[in-house]
Amino acid sequence: MAETRIKPHFEQEAEKARREEQRRQYRRNQVFGLMILAGVICLWWLFHTNPKWIFPPGWWRW
Repeated sequence: MAETRIKPHFEQEAEKARREEQRRQYRRNQVFGLMILAGVICLWWLFHTNPKWIFPPGWWRW
């Protein structure tokens, strides 16, 4: 059941700050997770494509 008492202002502000910190960490973890996923997709694509498309013959001779 939800707590029905009126909380002091400092307690409300502390809870709000704690929730905001949790939200910030959650968003940071989401960004890192998406970056890892994008890296895995790029690596998968790199290893499953035709190597001649990535490194055509003579690519090192500009």
